[in-house]
Amino acid sequence: MPTGVAIRDAREQLFEAADRVLLRDGPSGLTSRAVTTEAGVAKGVLHKHFADFDDFLASFVLDRVDRMAPQALALRSAAGTGTVAGNVTDALVAVFGSVAVAIVALVTFRDELRARLRETWPAGVPVLTEAARMLADYLEAERDRGRVAPGPDVQGLAGMLIGSAHLLFADRTGPPPTRAAVERAVRGVLDLAAG
Repeated sequence: MPTGVAIRDAREQLFEAADRVLLRDGPSGLTSRAVTTEAGVAKGVLHKHFADFDDFLASFVLDRVDRMAPQALALRSAAGTGTVAGNVTDALVAVFGSVAVAIVALVTFRDELRARLRETWPAGVPVLTEAARMLADYLEAERDRGRVAPGPDVQGLAGMLIGSAHLLFADRTGPPPTRAAVERAVRGVLDLAAG
């Protein structure tokens, strides 16, 4: 790799490369060499910005969680519009249509990464727990508008929705589920909770 060449935002360049490698090759293919090769930079660039590869991976995962903030705001703003099932479906398709499923596999795959994440993220898999928080906030807003029944715990309901969607999207080698399939699952969970 050439040296002395200016690199635009190296962290973001490495994170984008990690996205591509993770989606293409899965967690076992995500190595520091694969990331730097994909990014077109020398391996030393990664180590200049991160203490080690697990530091890079933890920063990558948390960056992808932070990217969910605009989606959470948009979902919360959708409260009172459309249908609850439709809004939840759109949110789940967006979350699981991204690199989220691959990140779940990555966190599950790497003990060192889980340990590093525990330093700043107390429980759960960051993308899933953040998605559950996003859904719970939305469902609470819909409950305030009378569009979600007052009985079920929105935290538990959000977890059921995340789990149901994760089961639909878990096979990264097959085609993703259709929006209709996701909405059927969402309606099933919401109907069960209302029942």
